[in-house]
Amino acid sequence: MIEKVEHNNQMLALIIRSSFSKQGIEFFTPQDFSQQLGYMNRPAGYVINPHVHRLVERKVTLTQEVLYIKSGKVKVDFYDDHRNYLESRVIEEGDVILLAAGGHGFEMLENSEMIEVKQGPYCGDEDKIIFTSQN
Repeated sequence: MIEKVEHNNQMLALIIRSSFSKQGIEFFTPQDFSQQLGYMNRPAGYVINPHVHRLVERKVTLTQEVLYIKSGKVKVDFYDDHRNYLESRVIEEGDVILLAAGGHGFEMLENSEMIEVKQGPYCGDEDKIIFTSQN
């Protein structure tokens, strides 16, 4: 199952539940997203030819991140660009979430392990603005 978290016609997040399955390949993100998220389900013996990626200069102005929930249960709070609370969703073991826009915060509902993928290089304190939730 695929869930979109949207606000004012903007995708804040995309959740791919662990139960999602289909044959072939599907990309869930628009081509202009700086983080591309896709799914592949291929049979034994399927071959992806060896390849290298060309050096292509890209300009990234918004950090988008992907979290894979390896174990546990996590509540994700979503905020608009003005730091106003919008809604929450719970993601669980095996789920994947792309955080595409707006703000977000997390509460571990169980002991949780997550794998995070985002653009680099990491900019330290310049990378994010931390704020207090008003919900």
